[in-house]
Amino acid sequence: MTNDEALMREALAEARRAEAAGEVPVGAIVVIDGEIVARGFNCPIGAVDPTAHAEIVALREAAARAGNYRLTGAELYVTVEPCLMCVGAAVHARVRRLIYGAPEPKAGALGSATDALGVPGLNHRFEVTAGVLAEECGALLQTFFRLRRGGGSSGA
Repeated sequence: MTNDEALMREALAEARRAEAAGEVPVGAIVVIDGEIVARGFNCPIGAVDPTAHAEIVALREAAARAGNYRLTGAELYVTVEPCLMCVGAAVHARVRRLIYGAPEPKAGALGSATDALGVPGLNHRFEVTAGVLAEECGALLQTFFRLRRGGGSSGA
């Protein structure tokens, strides 16, 4: 198992916390100098906050711990390709690298639905590593939505 896989498993644990809370199962962690400094999971329903995506929750916690909104050198691990809002937050936080699991064809902003980092004039860009534990990350989402739609536990 690679270090990226081990850290993505930590993000998956956060996604399972979201699922247990009745939220869409997306999880994120922020790593600085090899140490997990923040964790987050989707909680817009419970927080009554449309911005409470896993990435935003984790970035807020990391910034509070660092005492600085700029998280230069940080790595953001997230189980699903981030949306436009979350990519924007990562740009503003100055993360060094973003690692995600499953692609998000409807709203993914790192190449699936749009390429937010391709917008001219950005004052920061970060390295992207896609597809880390993609099958496991994607299966968690697929199962969640299948069960929510009353599809039971059989089929894909």
